[in-house]
Amino acid sequence: MPPAEPTPELYKVVLNHEEQYSIWPVHRDNAPGWRDAGKSGSREECLAYIKEVWTDMRPLSLRRAMDGTAG
Repeated sequence: MPPAEPTPELYKVVLNHEEQYSIWPVHRDNAPGWRDAGKSGSREECLAYIKEVWTDMRPLSLRRAMDGTAG
């Protein structure tokens, strides 16, 4: 019997309170402080999604401070 093809790892996009993005394996619970961003798929799909939506790399608290809307 030939070896089984490896199952591609599925990931989900997660986001923290500072609106910083990362990817996480779908079968694992999120790390503390991270929540689902609503996208899952291959590593490449998730990274492409992050590249599309994360256009301002500054943490949320810094963006608010610079905009004068901290709080």
